Amino acid sequence: MKTALMIIVAYLLGSIPSGLWVGKIMYGKDISKMGSGNIGTTNAFRELGPKAGTIVLITDILKGTLAASQPYFLHSSINPLLIGIFASLGHSFSLFDHFHGGKAVATSAGILLAYKPGLFLVASAIFITVLLLTSMASAASMIGITSVLIIALFEHDVILSVIAGLLTAFVIWRHRSNIDRIVHGRESLVHFGLGYYLKNRNQHQ
Repeated sequence: MKTALMIIVAYLLGSIPSGLWVGKIMYGKDISKMGSGNIGTTNAFRELGPKAGTIVLITDILKGTLAASQPYFLHSSINPLLIGIFASLGHSFSLFDHFHGGKAVATSAGILLAYKPGLFLVASAIFITVLLLTSMASAASMIGITSVLIIALFEHDVILSVIAGLLTAFVIWRHRSNIDRIVHGRESLVHFGLGYYLKNRNQHQ
């Protein structure tokens, strides 16, 4: 019963459509009808601005962290990852957004923060590095979560390897349209980083 309750709470936490609510409450805008139509952090930054994007990012990370921390709070022996993954599921298939949602990157990072804070910092550093080099949030997201899988395999953490493998496959699948745009040189860039600088320089030559 305790495990079932934690799963339900994790899914409901993940289902909170942060980007959608921030857009509507703070700006009177429906982010699902703007830009890429995604309610996640990247589209919030792009369409609503840095303030909204930061709020969405922090909220989405906290959803995963709180969900995965339940076994600690309730003194349960179940692995936090097995509960936290339902937050990622809720984020992507939100009960409050007609079972639509984001791509589960920030929420999955929040789960990792609860489980292994040190690995969260490593993955975050990889994400930021790739983002600064490519100016592509999609590439940074896919490489960041793949790095967690690789590290988990090297550490022989079976449960993390399985969960990270599932989430990596899911995140890459959710980014399939981004992959197509990257291959054809049409992917949207954030307005900073080496990739953005080089693109602008080439356009002005």
